[in-house]
Amino acid sequence: MRLLRLEDDGEFSLIEFVGDNIPRYVILSHTWGADDEVTFKDLVKGIGKKKSRL
Repeated sequence: MRLLRLEDDGEFSLIEFVGDNIPRYVILSHTWGADDEVTFKDLVKGIGKKKSRL
């Protein structure tokens, strides 16, 4: 399982958990415009913040 972690400097990082050692987490949901959705690939490439915000 991969989870987003908010770092102290305001940046996000992806953390991978394997097996039964998965921490408690919350699922938050909202939508962006059709071309502005931040994908997993965007997060990996570090370009998620460059997409426009509504």
